[in-house]
Amino acid sequence: MKTMTCNQLGGACDKEFRANTFDEVAKLSHQHGKEMFEQNDEAHLKAMQQMRVKMGDPEAMQQWMEEKRKEFEALPES
Repeated sequence: MKTMTCNQLGGACDKEFRANTFDEVAKLSHQHGKEMFEQNDEAHLKAMQQMRVKMGDPEAMQQWMEEKRKEFEALPES
């Protein structure tokens, strides 16, 4: 298992997500984002807006995802 935080994934807090694969971590992060959206958490809403801007450029978004995937793969097992 490896651990990444909400902040490491472009979010707004230190919540940790533990998973065996990057795709699993991304799914946990997405679920957390939905919860924060439902709670109208201002810091997370701001982070989500920044992600929407990235998503507007598919090439930039793909590059960002690959960087995060590499970051996850480089993490030690915990």
